[in-house]
Amino acid sequence: MQRYSKFFRVIFFVSIALVAYFSIISANKIPNIAALSFISDKLLHFLIFLSLSILGLFSNFKISNFIFLTLIFCFGLAIEIIHYYHPNRYFEIADLIANFVGILIASFIFKKKID
Repeated sequence: MQRYSKFFRVIFFVSIALVAYFSIISANKIPNIAALSFISDKLLHFLIFLSLSILGLFSNFKISNFIFLTLIFCFGLAIEIIHYYHPNRYFEIADLIANFVGILIASFIFKKKID
C-alpha cells in the first residue's frame, strides 16, 4: 500500500479542496444539489469525513494517525465555524458529531486493514 501513497495524497488534497469549496459557497450555488436530497445531510457529513480520513490514512503522512485524524476533525470544525458567520449556512453540532463518527469508523477500518 505504501507505493500508492502519492496517489492517495493527490486524491486526498483534491478532495479536501472540493469539500472546502462546496462547504463555503451557498448551497443554492451547488449544481444538482437536489439530486443528493435522498441522502440525509448527516449521512453526507459522515460519508465525506469517512472518505477523507481513509484517503489521508492511506497517504502515509509523516505524522501520527491520531494527530492526522484530529486535524481532519479540526477541518470540519473550521467549516462549521465559517457556517456560523455565513449568511446562507448554519453551524450544527450534529454535523460535527457526524464528522466525528465518520473519522472514528475510518480509524477502525484502517486499524483492521493494517492488523
